[in-house]
Amino acid sequence: MIIHFIVIGQKMPRWVQDGYTEYAKRLPKACSLKLVELPMATRGKSGSVAHYKAEEAKRILAVLPKGCKLVVLDEHGQQTTTVQFSQKLDDWLASGQDVALVVGGPDGLAPELIQQAEWKWGLSKLTLPHPLVRVLVAEQIYRAWSVLQNHPYHRE
Repeated sequence: MIIHFIVIGQKMPRWVQDGYTEYAKRLPKACSLKLVELPMATRGKSGSVAHYKAEEAKRILAVLPKGCKLVVLDEHGQQTTTVQFSQKLDDWLASGQDVALVVGGPDGLAPELIQQAEWKWGLSKLTLPHPLVRVLVAEQIYRAWSVLQNHPYHRE
């Protein structure tokens, strides 16, 4: 299974690249993480948030692999414990389908895209900076995988 981590935003600081890569490389091929960075919609004085979200949704849909499970990160999404998330990962692995994990731009995701999602994942009630979300998601996927493998990385 491949988890396509589709994110709006490019040119992250080095610490983000290093943090993301550290966790992504720990995952086995059976649960690999593939980062797909897309440019933000160009913001201007006369643009609207709805327009920016729609433009970014088009970009996301253009790279969304066919037949994959769509999961969006959303502030109103379901928050889970590590063990609950590991069970979700186990379900994804058992399904044999690839997963697309999508993070929108600074304005969030278009409602139409959110409605298409199989699951809406809320990382925290806190507002998190986009660079940190990349590292956090990669680490949580690795942590969930380690729980499934009874690896000592996660301690309860």
